[in-house]
Amino acid sequence: MAHQPALPEIIDGKAVQSLVEAHAIRGATVLGQKGGWAVLVRYGVLERAVAAQRARKPRLWRNLATAAAFVRDELGLARFEVDAQAHEPDPGARRRPDQAARLRQQREAAEHDRWFRAEVQKTLDRIDAGEIGVIDEDAWAQRSAAKRAELARRAAATGG
Repeated sequence: MAHQPALPEIIDGKAVQSLVEAHAIRGATVLGQKGGWAVLVRYGVLERAVAAQRARKPRLWRNLATAAAFVRDELGLARFEVDAQAHEPDPGARRRPDQAARLRQQREAAEHDRWFRAEVQKTLDRIDAGEIGVIDEDAWAQRSAAKRAELARRAAATGG
């Protein structure tokens, strides 16, 4: 088992983007870790690991190609170091939920929303056409009170 080196402190994505825009990043290292690849950026005399979004831990890429693409495309560095000494692939771990299941849930939610809105519109159209009567609040309160009294009377008669 490879020795797992300690990562330096982290830097969030917004700060990295600011450094990129200021052309302040001097270099980068793609560092092998258990389960993936971290990216370390060098600026000034500091070296920091790029943080995962909304987390206080280093971001891990599952494969070297995506980490390298991040360094090249997002950081603008065509040359960088790769340190694979401590890399341990984690083939069983999925970092993201199953894409197909997520898309199916989204599609089902959208279909349900369309159906619900159509049902509401049909009811509103029937009210406008006079096919469905509308009861005012006072009449509804009277009906509800009568129904509750009837249920209470039945419960008392059956000993409930």
